[in-house]
Amino acid sequence: MPIALIIAFAASLGMHALLLFGPDVDLSTASEPPPLQAELLPPAATEPPPVPPPKPAASVARSRTARRKPHPPVAPKPVLSVPDSPAGISQAAPAPDAAAPAAASGLPGESPLPAPAAMALPAPAPLMAARGTIHYRVDRGDQGFAIGRATHDWQIIDGAYRITAVTETSGLVALFKPLRIELESRGQLTPEGLLPERFVTRRKGVETSERADFDWPQRQVRVGNKPPQALRRGAQDLLSFHYQLGLLPEVISGSMLSIATGKKYEQYRIEVLGDEDVETPAGSFRCLHLRVPGVSTTELWLAYDHRRLPVKIQHTDRDGAIYVQTATAIEMSQEP
Repeated sequence: MPIALIIAFAASLGMHALLLFGPDVDLSTASEPPPLQAELLPPAATEPPPVPPPKPAASVARSRTARRKPHPPVAPKPVLSVPDSPAGISQAAPAPDAAAPAAASGLPGESPLPAPAAMALPAPAPLMAARGTIHYRVDRGDQGFAIGRATHDWQIIDGAYRITAVTETSGLVALFKPLRIELESRGQLTPEGLLPERFVTRRKGVETSERADFDWPQRQVRVGNKPPQALRRGAQDLLSFHYQLGLLPEVISGSMLSIATGKKYEQYRIEVLGDEDVETPAGSFRCLHLRVPGVSTTELWLAYDHRRLPVKIQHTDRDGAIYVQTATAIEMSQEP
């Protein structure tokens, strides 16, 4: 590639690289409200009207001419309820027993409402290894043009975890547009997965205002310098959610996950795209493909045989530019 073209490309890389490397990735689906779930309630039981005493014949004749046909009772309208998804990732409602009578669905003879589509994972995977590292190559577009590298490290000691992600430009791009950003997530590893307590962002080693503090006893999260917000169960930060999705027993398409990005705290919709075979420099993997759509979109490929770790991460920004992180090496150890 000519040097002049590389310089022009590197100069235009700034904002796009920040979208990929920094915590200001816009995964928001705020314009798409969470789906409503309709609950059909059976009509309330009513007692039969009392039988009036017999009337004289003349009175009965007059009443027959004056009597009007009563209006049929109006069944109550369906009640729409929006659950708060207390578990962060909502779980599918249990399927009704096929042997149960039809009236169990709420209305006689009516079939039950279908449950959301879910991707059932294979046998439950063990929790994260006590220590591990994933090295990534960062490409711009799908043509394999490398612009940088990234490294994810994690360590778990006595139930407390620490995950870091360092991303930096490399090669000629780094010569004309040097960039290094570090993300860090700290918290606890529980039977329900990761429970983040603090998320920070550093540029050139200096901590920025893009952070999130989780106060689980008070059920509050503070993002940057904003006022505290109500903390939902199962909430994650911008780094921990990459690993939390792999720890869930199942992921339901259309479910919502609360994420603090360092700039905002919102709910994001998860889409399950199915299983795919992925070729990477680190090997071939059978993966679960997930997508978080929005103004910009993030996609994850979680390797089944490697504790559902993210072996490929793709980000498409609001301008349509694609950035791909592909695993080049994976290291794991049970020793912290």
